[in-house]
Amino acid sequence: MKKIVLIVAFIFSGMPYTNGQEKETYTLIVKISGLKSNKGHILAGVYNSEIDFLKNEYKGDVVEIKEKRATIIFKNIDAGEYAVSFIHDENKNNKMDTNFFGIPKEDYGCSNNAKNFLGPPKYEDAKFMLSENKTMLIEL
Repeated sequence: MKKIVLIVAFIFSGMPYTNGQEKETYTLIVKISGLKSNKGHILAGVYNSEIDFLKNEYKGDVVEIKEKRATIIFKNIDAGEYAVSFIHDENKNNKMDTNFFGIPKEDYGCSNNAKNFLGPPKYEDAKFMLSENKTMLIEL
């Protein structure tokens, strides 16, 4: 009888942690258009802090290009502040190619179509709030 009581107590002790305590997550769809070609693939990343922006992605993906467009679907993202960036890796070397002066040779872009003069886009210009499923368009 003691064993049954202990088993029942053990089972019920875990219930508060399993009943409806799931965190709600969202899906972010990023649609890119205006790419130069269908060569290569897209390297895309979602960033969840200014410190990590363009360095350490929160979520990343590699997708193929069709008709000079690409769609990336990021699932299970918590509500919060994020920024997205991508590069069109035409030669599939998994990095952004630049010329002698550091100017990108391949297409790239960020959320909010953020651009910057003489350097990479800033997190402040690319950030957005995610509090529901969202579709974002990035046009080159």
